[in-house]
Amino acid sequence: MIRVVLTGSESTGKTTLATQLARHYDAALVPEFVREFAEAKGGMIEFSDHGPIARGQMALEDAQIALGRPVVIQDTDLLSTVVYCKHYFGRAPDWIVDEAAARAPDLYLLCEIDLPWIADGVRDRGHMRSEMQELFRDAAMASGAPVAIIRGEGNERLERAVDAVDALLLAQSPNAAAEEDPDS
Repeated sequence: MIRVVLTGSESTGKTTLATQLARHYDAALVPEFVREFAEAKGGMIEFSDHGPIARGQMALEDAQIALGRPVVIQDTDLLSTVVYCKHYFGRAPDWIVDEAAARAPDLYLLCEIDLPWIADGVRDRGHMRSEMQELFRDAAMASGAPVAIIRGEGNERLERAVDAVDALLLAQSPNAAAEEDPDS
């Protein structure tokens, strides 16, 4: 099984792209927990909310991973929780940071801010897109997981993501080493 996580600042097309990739690969799809949490709360997220947010995200991930599908596509993961927690509160609970590292995916798709920002009642950092994107870029790069930068609109964005996932699938196929070594 491989896990691919879409990450990046707000309004970068992660949910749309995650849905398209899950359909393309007939993969399990892990939604973003925090969006529903924030909508249900109806107010600002507080530092104390990050424990329930992290546990909710992990539960969604674990439920889809348990299905045993060969590919799992995640709309987000705990790295996002860590980035936002540090941004808003200057710190993140150690256990969430540790879980984010332990649950690093096989590939991060870092969705760039080349799509228009769309206000939706939950998003609040449109004026800080570049700064937030840099935080996501730094966190993804520091995670130790491979990172593919995804740019473009519509089909171009999907094609770039598919190319990155296909490269990962090829590299992890049982015959990859034999295909690379013509003498074997």
